[in-house]
This record gives sequence, structure tokens and C-alpha cells, in this order.
Amino acid sequence: MDLRIFTEPQQGADYETLLTVAKATEDLGFDAFFRSDHYLRMGDADGLPGPTDAWITLAGLARETSRIRLGTLMTAATFRLPGVLAIQVAQVDRMSGGRVELGLGAGWFGQEHEAYGIPFPKEKFGRLEEQLEIVTGLWATEVGKTYDFDGTYYQLKDSPALPKPAQGRLPVLIGGHGARRTPRLAARYADEFNMPFSSVEDTAAQFGRVRDAVAEAGRPADALTYSNALVVCVGRDDQEVARRAAAIGREVDELRTNGLAGTPAEVVEKIGRYAEVGSTRLYLQVLDLSDLDHLELISDKVQSQLP
Repeated sequence: MDLRIFTEPQQGADYETLLTVAKATEDLGFDAFFRSDHYLRMGDADGLPGPTDAWITLAGLARETSRIRLGTLMTAATFRLPGVLAIQVAQVDRMSGGRVELGLGAGWFGQEHEAYGIPFPKEKFGRLEEQLEIVTGLWATEVGKTYDFDGTYYQLKDSPALPKPAQGRLPVLIGGHGARRTPRLAARYADEFNMPFSSVEDTAAQFGRVRDAVAEAGRPADALTYSNALVVCVGRDDQEVARRAAAIGREVDELRTNGLAGTPAEVVEKIGRYAEVGSTRLYLQVLDLSDLDHLELISDKVQSQLP
């Protein structure tokens, strides 16, 4: 079971804070540092000092880390034109020496689009599908040849399809709860399917739909990695769990139900339940980025107990 650290910087974090967490992620033996791609805080957080751009952040971290994977859960297709996105991600991958992964979703948070003047079209899923086709198509085009695309939303003509990622195949992540179109897209384009903030039972059902879609697409059954994203709140005892829950404005019982919360033994047991339904990777949503002792505890008492 791979454990990855997943942050939500729109809630309030500058680059230096993210760099500190990313370095701790690397030093403590976690597999990857991922971040959300949002421009507006959610809920009661003040969001200070303001948003950081996901791909600018990852470009910086690409040069200041050496081992961990880096990526987004999820970049919104509404934020960037597909050709520009392909260039940005490929460049950051080259800057990192081939450690980048792209999580790409349709985009959903209308208020942040309004706040920063970003168009928020009604038909988002069709745009996402065309973006996936274009981004992966640009990367796959042989050097010296050109790429063309004539879609409903995007048109490309005689693109040199450069630069290329450092990796032969840069992993693409697709996720979500949709029962029909999401599994189909994952089966066609994804290297990993991520089920966010869901119960073991709902995870098992969605993984089954994706596996069926993969089979229908003619891909091998093990073509995709299956993963979950879950909020994490671990303490050495109930008092420490309660303190960490209060620090992020959550209730312990709710976190135990909807996330990975409790003592290390409790969290290891629940991780095992996700493993039983096919999850091999967990994105631990860490909401208090000042609490590095939390990461140390997870590394020492949770990660060390996993196969």
C-alpha cells in the first residue's frame, strides 16, 4: 500500500509551507506529494495569504525534491487550454527528472471561476474528454511529426507536439463517483483511478464499474492502479485524535466514519479494509500543514505497519 500526502493549499498556505511539507514527505518515506488545484478557499478558512498555482508550485518542488512523485488531485480542465496544459506538465516532468503525474478532472467549483474570471461552461464533461485526448495525443506524437485535432470544443492544427515528458508514459489519473461516463473515460485514458472520500462499500462498487469498463475497452485487468483519497487524523491516544480533529474543524466520530481517524492501530485496520476491495494507494488529505509531528506519527506508526 503506497501512502501519499495530499494537501489543500487554497485553505491557506504559501509556497514555503508547501515546500516544508514536501520535504517532510520525502524525508519520512512517503511515496508522493500531491496538491489540489483550486484558487478559492472553501468553508470557514480565511485562505491567507491567498491561492498558489498548482503547476507553478510543482515546478518549484520539482527542483527542490529528488525522490517523491509530484502531482495534482485534480487539475480542472476549465483552468487551462489543453495544449498549454500539455506543455506545462511536460516541462515540470522534465524539471523533476520524470516524477510527475497528472490528475485531470472536469472542474466543479463555480464560485472560484467567478472570483477569478475563469469561464465555467455548462458542458464540462465533453471538454474534459477532449482535453484528455489532446494532452495524451500530444505527448504520444512521434518527435518530428505533427498533431491535429478537430473537436467540438478544441481544434489543433500542425502542432509540433513538444515538449515531451521525461517519462515514456506520464501517468494520468482520473477519478470520481460517476457510474457511467467516468469509468469509460478512465478505461480509455487513465493509468490510475482514484475514488475520493468514499466508504469501503462505495469504493468497491465503483472499482467494479471501472474494471468492467477496462475489460470492455480491451485493456488488461491490471492496466490501472486503484486508489482512494481520504482525510487523515491520527493520534497516539483519543485525546490527541480529538486535538487534531479540532484543529481542522472536524468531529472525531465523523472523521472515523468518513476518513482515516483514530489511533495508529485503528487506522491500519481501516486501511486494510480498503486494500481488501482493491485499493493499493492512499492519498492522505492532510489539512493542518503546520503539524509535522502528525506526518512523523503516520510514518512511524502507520506506514511501517503496512505490507
